[in-house]
Amino acid sequence: MYRVFEALDELVTIVEEARGVPMTSGCVVPRGDVLELLDDVRDAIPAELDDAQDVLDHRDELVGKAQHELEAATSKARAEAERIVAEAQHEAERMLSEARSRAERMVAEAEDQAQRTVNAGRQEYEDLVGRAHAEADRMVQAGRANYERAIEEGRAEQARLVDATEVVQASHAESARILEAAQAEAIRLRNECDAYVDGKLADFEDLLAHTLRSVGKGRSHLRGPAVNAAAAPFDYHESAAR
Repeated sequence: MYRVFEALDELVTIVEEARGVPMTSGCVVPRGDVLELLDDVRDAIPAELDDAQDVLDHRDELVGKAQHELEAATSKARAEAERIVAEAQHEAERMLSEARSRAERMVAEAEDQAQRTVNAGRQEYEDLVGRAHAEADRMVQAGRANYERAIEEGRAEQARLVDATEVVQASHAESARILEAAQAEAIRLRNECDAYVDGKLADFEDLLAHTLRSVGKGRSHLRGPAVNAAAAPFDYHESAAR
């Protein structure tokens, strides 16, 4: 580039020092010197300028090609983004399906456990009632035997003292007292049996209530926000009512 500027300076000097043509604004310059300087300028111009001119000449073609490549890259990026979104949606649906299946399995296991607990409680209730009935029958039988034994003793005592009026009256009174005592004992034994059975039933009722509350809490825990979004709500009380 230094040679280019130097040759241009020499051309300016030649033109400035050239002899003018009378009556015109022209001048006479040495053709050989001017052509030699122009050849130097041509040779000294960097090849990059020629390449730049080629770029300018093919500017529209290059811009069109770049725009086409940009559109192709944009289309490819859009397709890739759609593919990624589709895969993400598919993965989300798969995870949601797995979560729903897991929640349904946990609910089924909880219901099965609750059913086993209820069955065990019912069996224990039936055993308690059976034992209570057996104990009540035994106590009633014992009371009846005591009552009958007291009656027999009263009758024997009455027969032995039948000849003496005062003694007879005393025996009647004693027999009535013994009879009333036997009846009161039978009633007391029956009440104790009923209270025993009622207490066992109340304990079993508390056990069943605690079990149902535990199952209800487990069901409520399973109906968390994520599962609510994935599965339909489940009403345990409605299910229990059925």
